[in-house]
Amino acid sequence: MKIMRSVVVSLAMILLCAPVIHGQDLSKYRNFPFGTSLASVSKQLDRQPIEAEVIHQQPALIQELTWYPSQPYGSSRPAEPVEKILFSFCNGELYRMLVFYDSSAIKGLADEDMIRVVSAKYGAATRPVAEVNFPTNPSYRATEKVIARWEDSRYSVNLFRSSSSHIFAIVMFDKRLDAQAGVSIAESVQLEQQEAPLKEASRVKKENDALEVDRQRNIRTLRP
Repeated sequence: MKIMRSVVVSLAMILLCAPVIHGQDLSKYRNFPFGTSLASVSKQLDRQPIEAEVIHQQPALIQELTWYPSQPYGSSRPAEPVEKILFSFCNGELYRMLVFYDSSAIKGLADEDMIRVVSAKYGAATRPVAEVNFPTNPSYRATEKVIARWEDSRYSVNLFRSSSSHIFAIVMFDKRLDAQAGVSIAESVQLEQQEAPLKEASRVKKENDALEVDRQRNIRTLRP
């Protein structure tokens, strides 16, 4: 049993698809460092910056770009364990990454297995009683319980299980940029709530005006 568990954990080491490094380097995931521009990340992914979804426009521009890594061809390369990565940008600067692992790649792995795998890259983990939130993701309005955390003064890497799909995921961020983005998102939501009645009234008026144009035209042209 111990041998089989060791084999499983060893195979799981491909999850991060990156060589083990000396000491902690929490400033990036794979080849995506925090602070990288949207244009640069888009180029790495063979995408266009215009494909990024605009979440909020004021007081700061918040955008997100979702990437689904392709599976490698040929049996000589390990399968891609990541299902998707959500990149978040504040004024065009990468500040947060949300990484979801494919269910088949993590099948059978317990929390301790994943902690061991991630620790191979990011160093010793802590086990805080903490939660992480997802302010820009409608499907993640609720917080998620942190299984393990790796952090320094600038960056935070958090392992959790998705409450909706129960698969392992990592959310990591630049603390300074994430705090700035969080304040901007909160202000933007407040502004949207304040402007919502005016926008709704404008929408209703526009629809009524268009309906009246149709009504007048049909009065002139309708023949019994």
